[in-house]
Amino acid sequence: MKKTIIICIAAFQLLSCNSKKSQEEDNTVSIDSVSTNNEIDPIRVFEGTLPCADCNGIQTVLKVNIVDNNFELTSIYEGKSPEKKIVEKGNLNTEKGLDKDKDGTIYILNWDKPQTEQIYYGYYSNNPEKLYRLDRDKKIIKSQLHYFLELNE
Repeated sequence: MKKTIIICIAAFQLLSCNSKKSQEEDNTVSIDSVSTNNEIDPIRVFEGTLPCADCNGIQTVLKVNIVDNNFELTSIYEGKSPEKKIVEKGNLNTEKGLDKDKDGTIYILNWDKPQTEQIYYGYYSNNPEKLYRLDRDKKIIKSQLHYFLELNE
């Protein structure tokens, strides 16, 4: 009788260990598939040259950290003597909805400062790699000039 109980306990422990290991392996597989397929890098870098009224263009790099809700915006005014470089860091907030795209996203740079110091960029949900500079009303600037940055992968 004691041998039967010991064998049952041993079998139960063995099965529970295998069951636990199997669950851990399953979790690892699902975590790996999520991280490689569905996870977005928390730091996104957009680059491009924006139009400039009194220079050759504004070489712009925008780094957004969507986890920590902050940004770094670097602007170099090309063709100025000497070239003017401005680096701005601050807090970031997001809003849903860009034009008629309810799933589009708007980045509000310096959202915690007065509206006159806020800067707006946004992208459509079907093309998150193209980030448009927005006007004070959070609308895309309608122009033949290129008011957008592209995701640097």
